[in-house]
Amino acid sequence: MTGLSADAIDAVRVALYYTLLLATPVLGVGLIVGLVVSLVQAVTQVQEQTLSFVPKIIAMLLASILLLAWMVAQMTDFATEMFMAP
Repeated sequence: MTGLSADAIDAVRVALYYTLLLATPVLGVGLIVGLVVSLVQAVTQVQEQTLSFVPKIIAMLLASILLLAWMVAQMTDFATEMFMAP
């Protein structure tokens, strides 16, 4: 029975770490905007589906654009770490 080597397990661990690191800010923005829009909809009793979807998409797109340089730097660090691994 063969198992994964310690290097392979470490590579998967690092990949999952960077995946969470890159996804968390954008998903957090979507979560906050969704919560605010839902509260506004509840207060005003407006139940339009597109009203909750469009602001989240726009906010997440803006967050992605604003964080693009940081995300590229993180992905570069990850690639360097993977290629320099023994």
